Amino acid sequence: MQNQNQPGQMHQNMHTGAVPQQMNHGGHEMFDVHEVLSGSIETMNHYLMYMQYVKDPELRDILTRQYQFMQQEYNTTLECFKTGQDPTVPTQSYKMKQDNDFVYGMKPSQPKKPMQNMMEISDEFIASSMLAHCKAGATAKTMAALETTNPVVRRVLADSIPNCIEMGYELSIYMNKHHYYQVPQLAQEDMTAMMNAYAPAQGMPQATGMNMNQPLNQNNQLPH
Repeated sequence: MQNQNQPGQMHQNMHTGAVPQQMNHGGHEMFDVHEVLSGSIETMNHYLMYMQYVKDPELRDILTRQYQFMQQEYNTTLECFKTGQDPTVPTQSYKMKQDNDFVYGMKPSQPKKPMQNMMEISDEFIASSMLAHCKAGATAKTMAALETTNPVVRRVLADSIPNCIEMGYELSIYMNKHHYYQVPQLAQEDMTAMMNAYAPAQGMPQATGMNMNQPLNQNNQLPH
């Protein structure tokens, strides 16, 4: 008798929405959050490997702080994903130590090419790889948040996206300061022309040629 009642109960759940809280996830959400969690593990594993090669104390400090933050954020995401409820530790905001000064312009540098052996691992390579992980995390979390039906998981994912952006910004500033990441600029007149190519929107647009309050006829068309 118990087995005969189970299909009816499942059928009722489908129509009433009475889904257990921990199972409150859609199919696309399951796959995309899986990618986010897997990507977080991969990023932390790579950060762990980089620790034995990094030379600059400043970069080591960035790596350590970002790793610790990622670890807590991973646990927060995992907890709400498994329970469907608010996590014990809510999403935090990552704070970088760098200022926001960029050096603009291009200077001659050696062409980049693939490494030939592990002895070529440098701080430039490590910082660039960390930046790539942060960008990938921001993309994955954005895609997952757009597909997520569970309100708690969606909020946690959405709140964690700015942290990926902040970490990436911190790394790009570090790389720029050490001439690893050069930022070209357009000519001043070109920048001015592009900045002035748009004007502010003003007011609510008005429909022309029809009265929006005019009733529809029987054919669901405005009368002529």
